Amino acid sequence: MKAIELREKFLKFFEEKNHKIISGARLIPENDPTVLFTTAGMHPLVPYLTGQPHPEGKRLTDYQKCLRTDDIDEVGDISHLTFFEMLGNWSLGDYFKQDSIRYSYEFLTKVLNIPNEKISVTCFEGDKDAPRDEEAAKVWEECGIPKERIYYLGKKDNWWGPAGETGPCGPDTEIFYDTGKEKCCDECSPACDCGKYVEIWNNVFMQYNKKADGSFEPLKQKNVDTGMGLERMTFILQGKENVFETELFEPIVSMVKSKASMPNDDSLRVIADHIRASCLLVCDGVVPSNIGQGYILRRLVRRAIRHMRKIGFNLDDISALCETVINSLSNMYKELEENKENIIFQINKEKNRFVNTLSNGEKEFNKITSKLKEQNEDLIDGKSLFRLYDTYGFPPELTAELAKENGLKVDMEGYNKCFKEHQEKSRQGAEGVFKGGLADHSEITTAYHTATHLLLESLQRILGPHVMQKGSNITAQRARFDFSNPEKVQRDVLDKVEAMINEQIDRGLEVTCEEMPLKKAREIGARGIFDSKYGEMVKVYTIGDFSKEICGGPHVDNTSKLKHIKIKKEEAVSSGVRRIKMEFVD
Repeated sequence: MKAIELREKFLKFFEEKNHKIISGARLIPENDPTVLFTTAGMHPLVPYLTGQPHPEGKRLTDYQKCLRTDDIDEVGDISHLTFFEMLGNWSLGDYFKQDSIRYSYEFLTKVLNIPNEKISVTCFEGDKDAPRDEEAAKVWEECGIPKERIYYLGKKDNWWGPAGETGPCGPDTEIFYDTGKEKCCDECSPACDCGKYVEIWNNVFMQYNKKADGSFEPLKQKNVDTGMGLERMTFILQGKENVFETELFEPIVSMVKSKASMPNDDSLRVIADHIRASCLLVCDGVVPSNIGQGYILRRLVRRAIRHMRKIGFNLDDISALCETVINSLSNMYKELEENKENIIFQINKEKNRFVNTLSNGEKEFNKITSKLKEQNEDLIDGKSLFRLYDTYGFPPELTAELAKENGLKVDMEGYNKCFKEHQEKSRQGAEGVFKGGLADHSEITTAYHTATHLLLESLQRILGPHVMQKGSNITAQRARFDFSNPEKVQRDVLDKVEAMINEQIDRGLEVTCEEMPLKKAREIGARGIFDSKYGEMVKVYTIGDFSKEICGGPHVDNTSKLKHIKIKKEEAVSSGVRRIKMEFVD
């Protein structure tokens, strides 16, 4: 079964179970400063999981593009990826554990024809916060999964959330496919990473709310959130050894292998995964940089290039490699073909930057070796190794190679210590960014979100109707807004935009919301990109007589609640896309 066929069967199955098919979001979360990327299918649905009614109802299903950066170092095994697609279905206060588990079992065994004996599951074992999930286990038994294939695991494995310090959370039940490999030991279970069990589906039961004092209380609205990895399920259904043998990767791997003088499986997989993820990130508006999403893109491209050099892949063939990625996935993601030119341009541009960086790294390496020879020493210390990597992008294995050629040794233990310290600092920094949880809907971010509506309308009135929103990112300190425009917006024009926004704030315009069919939204002139992003029912937010836009929220109820804004910066993001940063001022 091809991946696209699996996707279609999944959506059709849940549509027949009275779920509305909704569109997935971009890889870049809109109006959510707490995470860099869309990491799961539930991410765009957070407001609805916490009680806000969804325009399409209480039963939903979709496919969602996802990217997780914590799997970067795991890429190369049979199933870990940075970019992947998540198939999901949701119940927003409708059905719960019994129907959710029964639907999953029916889809796996009746639609995909997976034998019962190939399925093992895990349930929450219970602790001081919540009881053992006997309810889920009982449903699995009723479906036909014997007790010996139902495992109980702790919070680390079978509990979701909350996304931040407080909020919705609860136990989950995970579904595993038994590959048929021998158990690695008597205690081998789905919690083991020996390769016998591959996780294929996760059903999360949000039934608790974690409070600020650390206690848990039952949720009034109990939700179900499930996720199935498309790539993993595809390689299992096709009887392949790993995801890289499926049609989602095979053309990419084959192209790299044919152009490499010294190919190896690990490098082929890293290159295929990273360039695939990079193409989709650029497609969704990310450009390489030293911060945020751009830094992850830069890291992916550069890590791919290091592996290309390792296997003798000519870097001049990167454009052809990007074309292979686009051609092999355009039936899954049509937007790749539409953004082909910019994808190739951005990845080539980053390749050229990195080649120059490597050149500077070689100069620094030569300085280090000259100094060592002067001092009659033969060991490159860990700090120098890490500085070559962190400052010049010089991988330690390349340094070790060059060191050997020069009769020198390297302190890999010292390098690993420096690297771990760097990781710990990065982790602590990330915790500081993300501790607010998903979808920060505080008073200030809600105000900024409303202000972006005023910004978009002002830009369109002053620059022209060609202006369309290309993305946004909001924190408690500022709003960042990306929009289509062929050239730089001069300061005098920005001043006019700013004045128009502040005029609407001073007018004290009422902000109202109305749910309506998409067709009606078009008819009344609501702004929006009328493509597969929207379902049949949408929310239209109207700001007085000034703005009318399709949006999911949240908003203030009157513009008088906003402070005046100041446009601090306008800059290029990519070809034809500009970025404005604005702040509220006293």
